[in-house]
Amino acid sequence: MSDLFPTTPLHQSFADLKRDLVQDDRPRISAVRNYPFAILVYAPDKEFELRQHVQDLTRSLERAGWAVLTLSLQRLLFARLRAEGQDTLDALVEMERATVQATAEPDPNRGLNMLKDTLPSFIEGPDGLSADVVREIGAFRDAHPDKADRTVVLVGRAGALYPFFRSSALLKHLDGQTGGVPTILLYPGTRRGEAGLSFMDRVPPDRDYRPRIYG
Repeated sequence: MSDLFPTTPLHQSFADLKRDLVQDDRPRISAVRNYPFAILVYAPDKEFELRQHVQDLTRSLERAGWAVLTLSLQRLLFARLRAEGQDTLDALVEMERATVQATAEPDPNRGLNMLKDTLPSFIEGPDGLSADVVREIGAFRDAHPDKADRTVVLVGRAGALYPFFRSSALLKHLDGQTGGVPTILLYPGTRRGEAGLSFMDRVPPDRDYRPRIYG
């Protein structure tokens, strides 16, 4: 990994993650056997630093013969919305505009609240974004059958889904669906206590997590 960010907490988190991934027998990112998930926490304002570390880790692992898949939850959501057709996208835009302008004084929060009621149907549940993540991981795993023991997935851009996204629900629906591929959720937020995480440092801490937390 480069020394571009040698002293930051993110540097240490990625160093710890890499160490646990490249164990001789198998990756050890989780204390729970057959539960190959982990969370790497970073401050929301460190998004660009995070991306540099992701690139460094990817290059380092690929040079060592690993297959590394990086997934953007933002990209998957946009693809899901586009698949619904232009009419659905236009309807969402028009609904938000009409909601914002429904009062004498335009209120952007009304539009946000409308989207909070609408977008979760595209994001949550076993048929939401988790299904897209499972599909992408399966296709990547099938494309690299010779690297079954040296494949890792990094799931990022969760912050772009704030405030519509619950990471604990995503991991719950991924459990048992990834073929044992180590999967790391890049989590913008703050660690509270041993296992509490506050998404974007704004949402009340969620302690419904089983994975190991880096950071």
